[in-house]
Amino acid sequence: MRRKSLQRHKLTTSYKINRGYTLISKACKGYTLISKACKGYTLIELLVGITIISIVFTIGYASFREFSRRQALTGITKIIKGDLRLAQQLALTGEKPAVGACTTLQGYTFAPSSDSYTLVANCSPDGDRIVKTVNLEDEITLTGTSILFKVLGLGTNLSSDSVLNLSHSIAGGSVDITIGPGGEIK
Repeated sequence: MRRKSLQRHKLTTSYKINRGYTLISKACKGYTLISKACKGYTLIELLVGITIISIVFTIGYASFREFSRRQALTGITKIIKGDLRLAQQLALTGEKPAVGACTTLQGYTFAPSSDSYTLVANCSPDGDRIVKTVNLEDEITLTGTSILFKVLGLGTNLSSDSVLNLSHSIAGGSVDITIGPGGEIK
């Protein structure tokens, strides 16, 4: 009777019968009892696991790099808008620069160049005073014309909307900042 149940068991599993009806299996090295489980992974299992992890890491790293480039462009856009509003606020309040003498304040100029921009206080007859200079990252370029924010709410020197364009040479994205004749920053 016991032999029949072992034979049925043999049909459904890969176990072998040895002397004395003891079930044994060739699991790791040699023959071991079924109750003892072999612990560890084969070389193929490890290679497959490492390959999957490296593929996921590669895709994630490329996505993160693209995301960080877009964030750099978004961040510098916010900084430039903040500095445009600073120039506008200083001109509206008629606040003279702390550096150097300024007898009569005409306004504040936002002067962009390809790799930086400068906030300048236009003083007469004393000349211009640099309030702030910001250098942009290597991959980011700024194009546009200089904008004068006139004192005491007299608007700007623009007759129509002016556009400052920020572009990222590696990521390929660009952002436009529009300044209206009345000083609106969009």
